Amino acid sequence: MKKGNTLEKRINKELHDKIVKIHKNIKKDVEKAIKGYKKAWKGSEREVFAEVAFCILTPQSKAKNAWQAITALVENGLLFSGEAEEIAEHLNIVRFKNNKSRYLVELRELMTEDGELQPRKILSRQGNTFEKREWILKNIKGMGMKEANHVLRNLGFGEEIAILDRHILRNLAELNVIDEVPKSMTVKKYYEIEEKMKEYSEFSGIGMDALDLVLWYKEAGEVFK
Repeated sequence: MKKGNTLEKRINKELHDKIVKIHKNIKKDVEKAIKGYKKAWKGSEREVFAEVAFCILTPQSKAKNAWQAITALVENGLLFSGEAEEIAEHLNIVRFKNNKSRYLVELRELMTEDGELQPRKILSRQGNTFEKREWILKNIKGMGMKEANHVLRNLGFGEEIAILDRHILRNLAELNVIDEVPKSMTVKKYYEIEEKMKEYSEFSGIGMDALDLVLWYKEAGEVFK
């Protein structure tokens, strides 16, 4: 393939070899995580809702803190019935807690039909992965491209999309997959980089959802949501 040959000429071979080796070493953990994402989609409506809610809390906050906050809100029931002010009291470990608490309440209203939470039913109506993404971007307040893709990956739809956080972008730049880490990220730029990451995914033989986890592991030393 012409694309592959072009990428092969410019790729940082040393870093590429390191990434391939990491993937080989943690392949079982990566496969387990991906199976877990697909299982999450088949969970209860409340479990699916919690996954979506988690991604509202992640912007400019640590993923572990966001998940800790969601876990607490699930356990005390506030995620499913609390007012924004009540929810905010449990979001001290994430940034912009007041805005995000309102977004969670609005998400709950958006994902409720016939008096019941039905996020899987609602998302299932939206077509393929890319159509689901467009619906999320249009309808869920507090989510941009990265968060929309994070939701979809965590629900088992990560084969064709990229979660372009700073760790991923830095590695793509160091690999010479992209020229540089962009100073700002427009939707157009996001699509362009996502396509380049797909190109590298094909080149490396590591699926998109697995590649995200491998690059995260390279930076953080663990496989996490």
